[in-house]
Amino acid sequence: MKIVVGYDGSNAAKDALRLARTHGKAFDNAGVFVLRSISGRSSEDAEDIKEAEGDLEYAQKLFDEAGIPCETHLLVRGLSPAEDIIQFAEDNKSDEIIVGVRRRSRVGKALFGSTSRHVIMEAPCPVVTVR
Repeated sequence: MKIVVGYDGSNAAKDALRLARTHGKAFDNAGVFVLRSISGRSSEDAEDIKEAEGDLEYAQKLFDEAGIPCETHLLVRGLSPAEDIIQFAEDNKSDEIIVGVRRRSRVGKALFGSTSRHVIMEAPCPVVTVR
């Protein structure tokens, strides 16, 4: 089983990591891919990349301690995080995507969209959301 986790360092994303760890333990031969997406948009990229690498190290350690095979990927391809997650899941024929869901007002969702909503609507495999 191939499990993809969209991770951005938020509390909801940390909950998604914990659920992926649980699923990884439950399914034999499960492998987890933890993705962090950066759009590559500004001169602050170096700082963003450093922060993202630290987040991915945290995730790798979490799965190493549990003895679950894990690969971390920092994606800087100019796509939105949702597009990166969907594309990666398609390319790797993933069985499940796990994403954290943040609470936002209706206006916030309308103005800024929702990564998790986009993933749910477009994913090539089942999506589990964690709140």
